[in-house]
Amino acid sequence: MSLEKIIAVTGKPGLYEIIAQSKGGIIVESLLDKKRFPINAMHNVSVLDNIAIYTHESEVALKLILKSIFEKESGEKCISHQESSKKLVSYFSEILPEYDEERVYASNIKKVIHWYNLLIEHKFDFSSISEDETTETAS
Repeated sequence: MSLEKIIAVTGKPGLYEIIAQSKGGIIVESLLDKKRFPINAMHNVSVLDNIAIYTHESEVALKLILKSIFEKESGEKCISHQESSKKLVSYFSEILPEYDEERVYASNIKKVIHWYNLLIEHKFDFSSISEDETTETAS
């Protein structure tokens, strides 16, 4: 499993792994309940490998943030995404102190925390993310 094959689908909870391609799109499997279904052009999807979080100066790749959480937690789960917004923001500030508070909302932080914990449950190998892949992107 790699971040290039993990997607988030707008309006659907959790994360999905791309399993195969079909005539009309792709077949995905939910990491939450292992159910498979087709995704077509009508769905709005985001590949985790392509997501970045705003900072005051630039953007930081999501994979770098996930790896930072992994290192902070020594490979274990982090706080629950169901904690209060105040706790989530405080925790995220420890991970990425320079994030842009005006453009990164508590709901975004909640997703990142939830996604990290889902990936940990599915034994994702964060150590496979190399440093040259985790460089900051200018905005």
